[in-house]
Amino acid sequence: MRVHVLLFDAGTDSEGIHSLEIAGRTVVLLFENPDDAERYAGLLEAQDFPVPTVEALDREDVDLFCREAGYEARLIESGFVPSNDEERLFMAPPQSNRDVSNWKEDAMPEDANADVLASEPARQGLETEPESNPELDELRRRLEGLL
Repeated sequence: MRVHVLLFDAGTDSEGIHSLEIAGRTVVLLFENPDDAERYAGLLEAQDFPVPTVEALDREDVDLFCREAGYEARLIESGFVPSNDEERLFMAPPQSNRDVSNWKEDAMPEDANADVLASEPARQGLETEPESNPELDELRRRLEGLL
């Protein structure tokens, strides 16, 4: 099954995947419908977020990436209707977002319940499954330090 995710700086060394920080969990949204992903990307852009690219990827690959990174993958099915405040974040970004003017740098400010950008090269983690890659391990440690 193909899902659609929001990537920042797609295809570059600083590629990152959009996620939400909710109650201490990092949630990556997997949109079943590409139009829903495009709409969400437009809402982020309207909040002066960097413009994300909608990318279609195999769900199994994204699930594996999320598990390895300690993220929660959340499928947003076509016709999804939120039933609580947390699920409303899956349809529209929160009003207050993390300052992302320096998202590519090592240090990001702490801000609970705000949008988070994972600066780990997402596509590399999705395309290959190395048993141990020191470069990826170092990036993962840096990201964990940001959370």
